[in-house]
Amino acid sequence: MMHKDLANSARQTLPRPVAGEHAREAYHSRNLGLDLIRATEAAALSAGRWMGMSRATESDNSAARAMEMALNQIEFRGRIILSEIDKLNSSDPLHPGESVGTGWGPEMDLVADPIEGRFLLARGHPDAISVIAAAPRGAFWSAPQAVYMEKIVVGPEVAPTLVPECLDAPAAWTLALVARAKNKAVSDLVVFLLNRPRHSDLIREIRAAGARVTLRSDGDLIGALKALFLSGGVDIMMGTGNYPEGLMAACAVKAGKGAMLGRLAPQSEAERQALLASGHDLQKIMTVDELVGDQETFFSATGITDGSLLAGVKYEGVRATSHSLIMRGKTHTRRIIKAEHLLEQGEHSPSLD
Repeated sequence: MMHKDLANSARQTLPRPVAGEHAREAYHSRNLGLDLIRATEAAALSAGRWMGMSRATESDNSAARAMEMALNQIEFRGRIILSEIDKLNSSDPLHPGESVGTGWGPEMDLVADPIEGRFLLARGHPDAISVIAAAPRGAFWSAPQAVYMEKIVVGPEVAPTLVPECLDAPAAWTLALVARAKNKAVSDLVVFLLNRPRHSDLIREIRAAGARVTLRSDGDLIGALKALFLSGGVDIMMGTGNYPEGLMAACAVKAGKGAMLGRLAPQSEAERQALLASGHDLQKIMTVDELVGDQETFFSATGITDGSLLAGVKYEGVRATSHSLIMRGKTHTRRIIKAEHLLEQGEHSPSLD
């Protein structure tokens, strides 16, 4: 893989491709997700070695470096706008504002999470994944000061009936709408939420309405995907989770013809004041087309631990297998890829020093 310094040198010395109709046609016909999947595979292969070791920081850093190296080999002009790793140093991999790619090709903004569900991985629990979402430069709705977002995600069956009022309506009203769209009884519905104290009132409402609840300790992005896919076993994802996951979910929802509502939901006074100072309307409810304002979006995910949607990484000596998902907004395609990898020397186990 290309070292970071070499990739930076390539960005500085290589000329940009010639603009024009041919360049635009090549850009629009290219499925960048097929390139991005190499980055999520690299991160997953690195992260999987840390399963159940309770070393969240080390696994995060290892996966981030692997993802960064893979991204720097892709022919595009990428920019990290959000990453799920807390960054204090601009030299750290995948920090917001970092340029990735060779310096040729389309200009794209990326939201990256080398390990979505880092504590799931640390404890050896299911559904830890590696994720990248990409959209043309400036297409993501930007609120850099945001940490949390209130969300609702549904699949294509319910999408035409989801309205902004659902985010403020009683849960029973929204669940009745979902049940009617899916030709189900409310008691047949399954609602995904993160298991957080802030959701206690919402959980009581859902249960009082008669719907069933599935609670997870981490990773509401998986909940969004399960609500989006018919085979996911979830009818609606609700509740407040991290803002970066909201943007990543929006790329997947757009490609899957689902629907999503989102609203900033600061969980501290400092976050609230920072958002207000930046001019954000905390009451504004956004649709998926407002969260990501372009059709040429890409969503790539690779399983790290075994899960309900993606199998985890499996290691067998010098070989490993991975299971990945690619979605493209323009064509609404969803591809599932199972890959076998020959491991290089040094990739067989993490350093525990």
